[in-house]
Amino acid sequence: MGDILQQFLETTGFSLMTWPNALMIVIGMIFIALAIVKDYEPLLLLPIGFGVIVGNIPSIDSMALGVYDDGSVLKYIYFGVSHGVFPPLIFLGIGAMTDFSTMLSNPKLVLLGAAAQIGIFVTLIGAMALGFDPWEAGAIGIIGGADGPTSIFLSSKLAPDLLGPIAIAAYSYMALVPVIQPPIMYLFTTKKERLIRMEPPRVVSKREKIIFPIAGFLITALIVPGALALLGMLFFGNLLKESCVTERLAVTARTAMIDIVTILLGLTVGASTSAAHFLTSKSLLIFGLGAFSFCIATAGGVLFAKFMNLFLKTKINPLIGAAGVSAVPDSARVVQMVGQKEDPGNYLLMHAMAPNVAGVIGSAIAAGILWPVLSNMKEIAEAAEAVKVAAEAVGL
Repeated sequence: MGDILQQFLETTGFSLMTWPNALMIVIGMIFIALAIVKDYEPLLLLPIGFGVIVGNIPSIDSMALGVYDDGSVLKYIYFGVSHGVFPPLIFLGIGAMTDFSTMLSNPKLVLLGAAAQIGIFVTLIGAMALGFDPWEAGAIGIIGGADGPTSIFLSSKLAPDLLGPIAIAAYSYMALVPVIQPPIMYLFTTKKERLIRMEPPRVVSKREKIIFPIAGFLITALIVPGALALLGMLFFGNLLKESCVTERLAVTARTAMIDIVTILLGLTVGASTSAAHFLTSKSLLIFGLGAFSFCIATAGGVLFAKFMNLFLKTKINPLIGAAGVSAVPDSARVVQMVGQKEDPGNYLLMHAMAPNVAGVIGSAIAAGILWPVLSNMKEIAEAAEAVKVAAEAVGL
């Protein structure tokens, strides 16, 4: 009996616990606290935080429990993350709940969503300067789009080994939008600019709303085929909503389906952060680069709005440029909050939704550009390495 008790004690999580595992469990608890106490993206942070705790409960090697263990239930669920299945499904739900009316009523605001994507490409260059491979740098840079599903999708294609840190960084900064963006918005705008009131958007017809997802998909997919899976689902979901003949499907896509996928994605992404895979120097660099990328994206949107005002007779409030990142609808809400602090009667939310939804499309297009280009570079590099190894083997 003593031997059995001894063997049991040796297999418990208490005896196998290491300080890195304990640290990650504390981080998971912090995520949960931020979700509950501060209400920072609770639908994301709470599943991810609990997943971090799940992924850092130690077990003996012969037990297949984690997302990296063959035969584990969690690994089967994590398949949707590691193979890019969940992100398009989330885009379907986003499309079914998104109203593109404000963007269609003032098309020039699309440029703000495009301008905010500068954070992606600046961070790509910065990551390469820090020693990351180009394909790893591309996967890291997409964090600047503040789009968790797109970050997961691209990293699963280009840098699967970095998927966990990239996903956690992307969703963490999405949750911290109300903390990160306001200081940047104040830094790059004057009080006079923040007080600008914009004209009400025009009414968009039903016909325009139905034509847009079809035309939008054809244009973007033909230009950037790499974004087909994400944008195809986004525009399909929007067509379900705007057609008014598939409301039942649209409701399912934007409620039950997206909720189920969010639960599974959040839990397994969190569970992928086991200390052995997550606590590395690369992970710390990814978090730093992610913050840098997000700040550059926010500043890029605001500054481009100021640039547009040099040529516009009817000025736009530069604050809405910050909504060019695709954290929908949190960035637009932050714009509304900052604007109303200056002028309680200034309603910027609907205007900010235009660059906000344009940012969703923009980040997917950026991913569609980076995926084929960097994949080709990766294949060439791997082929060159194979030739080098073969040459060394035969003594050349």
